[in-house]
Order: sequence, then C-alpha cells, then structure tokens
Amino acid sequence: MSDDVRPGLIGGGEPLKGADLTVTSKSFTESLIHGAMMGIAFQAAGAHVLDRTGIQGSIGGREAVKKGDADAMYEYTGTAWITYQGHGTPIPDPRRQWQAVRDADVKAGLTWLAPSRLNNTYALAMNQAAYRKYGTRTLSDVAALAKKDPGAVTLCVEGEFANRTDGLPGLEKKYGMRVPAKNITQMDSGIIYTQTAKGSCTYGEVYTTDGRIRSMNLVVMDDDKKFFPNYNAAPEINTATFGKWPAIARVLAPLTARLDNTLAQELNAKVDVDGQDPHQVALEWMREQGLVK
Repeated sequence: MSDDVRPGLIGGGEPLKGADLTVTSKSFTESLIHGAMMGIAFQAAGAHVLDRTGIQGSIGGREAVKKGDADAMYEYTGTAWITYQGHGTPIPDPRRQWQAVRDADVKAGLTWLAPSRLNNTYALAMNQAAYRKYGTRTLSDVAALAKKDPGAVTLCVEGEFANRTDGLPGLEKKYGMRVPAKNITQMDSGIIYTQTAKGSCTYGEVYTTDGRIRSMNLVVMDDDKKFFPNYNAAPEINTATFGKWPAIARVLAPLTARLDNTLAQELNAKVDVDGQDPHQVALEWMREQGLVK
C-alpha cells in the first residue's frame, strides 16, 4: 500500500515505524474495506504495508495469518467458532462468543483483539409494501403469520441457508414454524435482494450489514430469540507479529470502536450500489473521521 497518510487519531508517535506488515482479507466487499482500513491504519502508524487483501474463500486469509504469510486481518467471531473451530452451537452473548474464540485460538498462534459492534449475521427482510401489509417486525411475528396465514410467508434464500442447521431448518425449529417447500425459492444471494425488493417473495435472506438493505429500503426482522450466531468483526493477528509489535492493539482500537452495522451498510453501499473502489471508500471515511490525515 502506498497511501499518503499521516497520524490522526490513529498512529500518533508512529509506534509501528520500521515494521513490515502484510494485511489480508476475504474477497467480499466488507472484508476488502476492512483490509484497506487496517492497512491504512498501519501506514499512518509508520509501518510499510504489503496488500494481500481479496483472498478467495473463508479459510485462505486465516491460514495466511496462522502461517505468517500475512500478519493481520479482520475476521468474524461466528465464522471462527463454527467454521474453523468446529462448534455446532453458537454462544448467544457476543462478548462471551469472542472470548471463547480468542481463548481457543491461542494454540493456533492467533491473537484476537477486542471486537467491534459490527455483527454481520443472517436476517430476514421484506420490502415496504409487504411491511405495510403484514406489519411484522420480529421473527416471532413471522412465525405467528406463518401459522395464521401459511401462504403469506414465502422465502427467497440461498441453497446453503436452506439446508444449514444455523440457517432455515434451525430457524424454523427455534421459532416453532414450518414453511412449506413450495413457498421457498432458492437463488443466488445477489438476486435475493432484488427479488425481495420487487416483492417476488415476502421475506428474503439477507446479511445485516449489506448496503443493499439501505439502498432498497428493506425492513429487517429482529431476531428476538437470538437464534442466529454473532458474527462480530475483530482484528485477528499473528501472535508472533503481535509479540514484536504490541502497539498494533493501540493503533487498531479507535478504528474497531467505530465499526457497527449502520456504518457498514453505508460503506458497503458505496461499493456495491455506487460502484466505488473499496480501498478509496475506506481511505475517504478514515480521513473524514480524523483517524488519519
């Protein structure tokens, strides 16, 4: 990375001066933005940063950090707990979920820093017309509607969500509802948003930080029984790197503290809806916030 940045609220005294750090990320928009943010923060703190963001798949970035091919990335607590560490049941409390992930990853040579409020988990959403018609605000409301008027609850979901225990089957069990197979349409995740906005289905499976929720004015159902796992974004650092450069925690703390779902929807929309570059979106926002100059 070669951004022309100086310390702002981040990087005072350039505590990472002399460090050569490699940042990585997954290939979807939000992760690309987080990778850019992390790299920009390191640069402001004096580090030379190699950009290895955009690794395909969930596991590639984590393995790079574990092996030392990369030094740091933003990862999700739920992904680590369920996908990497192999647990079938999530921990409902987000702080306890992060602590469990942090403690389990010590032996993997990974250090987790404090998590953000950003929680990129599953949800069901509907368009404004459907909301005016049915008025549901929670998943319990959806379950009640499914019992009262089974034909009213139609779903657009990904194939994976339709079959995973932390997806639709588990959701139906938790909320005591059953949606007939004829009311469920499986499709690619990108199409779900447009079809839900058009009203092709009453409810669509969405990710809570996706920018299209805001741009399409969708109404997200509250998971009032806390079924879906917490996917809080948090810095995941190679432990050897952290031992050498412990100031990484101080550098990233002001950034992580600002990450939440509202901000994520706003920044993700700049990329996915407006067509802007993820790195530039990250840089402009960090300058606006005074995190870097």
